[in-house]
Amino acid sequence: MEKNEAWVSKCVSGIAISAIKEMAMRSAATQGAVSLSWGLPSFRTPEPIRRAVAEQLESDPDIGKYALPDGLPELRRVVAREHLAQTGIEADPDRNVMITAGNMQGLNALFHVITDPGDEIIVTDPGFASHFQQIRLCGGRPVHWEMDESRGWSLDVEALPGLITDRTKAIVLVSPSNPTGKIFSEPELRRVGEIALARNLLILLDDPYCHFTYENRARYFNLASVAELSGHIAYLFTFSKTYAMSGWRLGYMIVPEALKRQVLKVHDATIICTPRISQVAGLAALTGEPTHLAAFEEILARRRQLICDRLDRVPHVFRYHKP
Repeated sequence: MEKNEAWVSKCVSGIAISAIKEMAMRSAATQGAVSLSWGLPSFRTPEPIRRAVAEQLESDPDIGKYALPDGLPELRRVVAREHLAQTGIEADPDRNVMITAGNMQGLNALFHVITDPGDEIIVTDPGFASHFQQIRLCGGRPVHWEMDESRGWSLDVEALPGLITDRTKAIVLVSPSNPTGKIFSEPELRRVGEIALARNLLILLDDPYCHFTYENRARYFNLASVAELSGHIAYLFTFSKTYAMSGWRLGYMIVPEALKRQVLKVHDATIICTPRISQVAGLAALTGEPTHLAAFEEILARRRQLICDRLDRVPHVFRYHKP
């Protein structure tokens, strides 16, 4: 073993950087390469958000300072209103709302809170690679909940109870799903909620894509809208895709009060607070009219169709599911 390798924990040395990020770094170093690796919006952050931040940079003497660990009070109040509008569920800005540096940081804090070494977290497979990495970094074990391509990547709800042990802490769900694009059905999601409630498990809802469902909007169902599950759900929304703010690193979570108190410990010990300037941008995003969304979705739908049309020309090479 190299001397420097002795400094590195087994937990860290035993995982690899996400293949998605590895591809992005390699392509950046390769002249002429086109990277299709990240879910990275090609749009600029909408002009009203940029303008609001520019104005605040000139007028707000505190914009470069720390914010409270759980976020700007005015942003937490707006988030609570937004959550009520989207789900019909009331969230207390002080007891339930936490402003995060994106969903990745929010989930990382939650995994730290709920995971002791050897604990298990159920994650859909195929799933988002970073979820598996974060669980391992916290000393936990990701349990793969396999989805079958032949069944259209639907949740195999009947298989879920067999994955639960006395070490299971939570279930992670992303719908629309990454990487399959599957929108899980309301009956599937409600059944997962029933199982989690019966087994006293937490459901972590990672929600980057709810505003990009195209012709499938009526199929989208947010499990966070089920009132009887509110004590067993951590709902996480990121501004990255909806507002083209991936580089601002901003999100929020709605969690049970007892869980927020614990998340604050991890959040404070790791990043102190979400950058205040990003929170100012988020406040502008949520208080303005999201007029950009229709244009975003129309452009993305055109690109999707272009890809499908070209793949349709080579059926002997590729088979695919329309995203």
